Amino acid sequence: MQFKIMSILFVTLAASMAAAFDIESMSASERAALRSEIRDYLIEHPEVLMEAISVLEERREQDAVARDSDAIERLHASIFDDGFSYVGGNPDGDVTLVEFLDYRCGFCKRAFPAVEELVASDGNIRYIVKEFPILGDQSTLAAQYAIAVKIVAGDAAYKRVHDTLMQHDGAVTGGFLVRTSRELGLDHDAITEAMDSDDVASAIGKNHALAQALDVQGTPGFILGDLILRGFLELEQMREIVAVIRANRG
Repeated sequence: MQFKIMSILFVTLAASMAAAFDIESMSASERAALRSEIRDYLIEHPEVLMEAISVLEERREQDAVARDSDAIERLHASIFDDGFSYVGGNPDGDVTLVEFLDYRCGFCKRAFPAVEELVASDGNIRYIVKEFPILGDQSTLAAQYAIAVKIVAGDAAYKRVHDTLMQHDGAVTGGFLVRTSRELGLDHDAITEAMDSDDVASAIGKNHALAQALDVQGTPGFILGDLILRGFLELEQMREIVAVIRANRG
């Protein structure tokens, strides 16, 4: 990747330097000499390319952050107040953590204890879950079940099911869901009926559309403040970002 960037920078630099001259009036030999001078200079001073690469990467990161911030502002209602996603932690918290997750995702399961600890220890985090099943039929089944539980039995039951699914390492099958409902004292027949409802299908469809609009292509995906954080995060990373968000508010 760095070789490709260097090649692009070399061509760009050569073109910009050549533009300073009347390239059309130069002979073929003069053009070749200019290109040779540019090449020799860069070989003798490779730090110039490294500095240029650093500036380019920094600008790309800044552009990406700006695009993400604009997308979050544009899709604010769908992200933070869609009317169907689970909202936990402190509903009135001063920082909101949104997580796109798949119940079959190994990295989501690794992040689960960190998310739980952040929400519990901070006390002022509003936590929103976006079911984003992308890993096959079992992922979809788990998401349908969780959302159906929320519809049928409410947020408290949903949270217990969410925790169960996040800590479950085996297959998500019909039998597993029956046992889960029984162990948690839930009406499995009502949940099964809700799983096939338009409301559940709509929730999953909207989450997929939102993830696409935010360029969240994998799980876990987090939103903290005006940042989209794609991939696994450690607890301390989350805490540092939350601290920066609060500090920037003055």
